[in-house]
Amino acid sequence: MSDVYHVPVLLNESVDGLDIQPNGIYVDVTFGGGGHSREILSRLGKNGHLYSFDQDADAEKNIIDDKRFTFVRSNFRYLKNWMKYYGVNQVNGLLADLGVSSHHFDDETRGFSFRFDTPLDMRMNKRAGQTAADLLNKAEEEKLADIFYLYGEMKNARRLAAAIIKKRTEKTICTTQDLLDAISAMLPKEREKKDLAKIFQALRIEVNHEMDALKEMLKGATDLLSDGGRLSVITYHSLEDRIVKNVMKAGNAEGKVEQDFFGRIKSPFQLISGKVITPSEEEQQQNPRSRSAKLRIAEKK
Repeated sequence: MSDVYHVPVLLNESVDGLDIQPNGIYVDVTFGGGGHSREILSRLGKNGHLYSFDQDADAEKNIIDDKRFTFVRSNFRYLKNWMKYYGVNQVNGLLADLGVSSHHFDDETRGFSFRFDTPLDMRMNKRAGQTAADLLNKAEEEKLADIFYLYGEMKNARRLAAAIIKKRTEKTICTTQDLLDAISAMLPKEREKKDLAKIFQALRIEVNHEMDALKEMLKGATDLLSDGGRLSVITYHSLEDRIVKNVMKAGNAEGKVEQDFFGRIKSPFQLISGKVITPSEEEQQQNPRSRSAKLRIAEKK
């Protein structure tokens, strides 16, 4: 089931980065198909434990039957609250694979991909929150422009927003095709697929409040990690990568650097790999989704 659901990216590199202690406590905040979680469990001893988070009901089909495993049905932004609930004050390592799983892109009913004409949902947790269609029909023009510019890095964000406002006065935007009808005139043919991917990414980030959730999770991880504990994070676009990089370098999402008396940067982390780890050519060919992946690993001081 899990292999079909999602092929884990940088599997060995990310789990190696955790430097697993057999009897340690670990967290996989992005369970998905369970690929990374299974690899972590394979390296744990009988007294080790793994907590894995996922807010998507689909991921529950992949739950692992192992007494060393606990599945937490929640957004990872509530990491610290849940660990407190389970009586865990410190963990030895945390892994996050921040990408959307291939399962989501391939599921026609979820509205994550422009390949299918389906309702614009895009919620990771289908039980709560507004859909992408709600956002497109209710948000003000300036808000939509900001979303496309900040989260999709679209230079023509204002024109895209204006086109959507115009379209929704004629008819409610409900499906991927409705959105394409509204904006296709603004997308150069040679860049159409790339631009659409960015636009859909921007909507998904806003619908799921991904940047806020990431900041909260990383703050929780910083507090929970024991001295020598590892943080292993895979990112797929520059926005989330910048936040992860800043937290590892400066201890905060904004990258505000504090220095001690001797001019040394005060950070709770020490980078394990000076340079970013990227997938091999072979992995990129076998799993196209991995092409934009970057792995950063840090150790709590």
